[in-house]
Amino acid sequence: MAELLATIVIPPLVSMLMNKASSYLLDQYNVMEGLEKQPKFLKRKLPSILDVITDAEEQATAHREGAKAWLEELKMVTYEAHEVLDEFKYEALHREGKKKGHYTKLGFDVIKLLPTNNRIVFRYKMARKLCQIVRTVEVLIAEMHAFRFKYRPQLPMFKEWRQTDYVVIDAQEIASRSREEDKKNIVDILLGEASCSDLAVVPIVGMGGGKTTLAQLIYNEPEI
Repeated sequence: MAELLATIVIPPLVSMLMNKASSYLLDQYNVMEGLEKQPKFLKRKLPSILDVITDAEEQATAHREGAKAWLEELKMVTYEAHEVLDEFKYEALHREGKKKGHYTKLGFDVIKLLPTNNRIVFRYKMARKLCQIVRTVEVLIAEMHAFRFKYRPQLPMFKEWRQTDYVVIDAQEIASRSREEDKKNIVDILLGEASCSDLAVVPIVGMGGGKTTLAQLIYNEPEI
């Protein structure tokens, strides 16, 4: 069951990553200055990876360990890439808010709280992460050819999860249930700090995978 869930989640993760790499915010606020080659590489190469996932999944189901390890590595690097591109998007939103004077309107100096205030440090740190992701993707592509995965183009991804059988496994619902306790704890903290004049910062730390999903679940909570 766990292997089935893993393979169901990978194609949407890769598709969403392609969309993130094309975000207009990244270009508009120049947050990837000097790193333009990396997102372009991802946009070019991810579709070819997406087209062989079906065959890789079938080989993994047939207990071919190389295919299983390849899919697991793809899943991990995709999670890492999501988080890196989310960092760039956050930096773009930060610059957008600063440009529009949103922080001044709030009545506090939020700039002091943000680690992205130093653009040189931010770019250096994120460049290392992004370059490592690109190197990992290059290895996956080389292994993809070595394993001779067959190209089977994916059907277009829709914004909503669609029912394709009488058994529906909704990856978003699974993530929501598995993170319910974490979500409740953080929501309680934020609501408890809501009346304070100081800005509450609640960091979410951990290994790659899940932190962005948890933040999105909290952001979309009606109470928040």
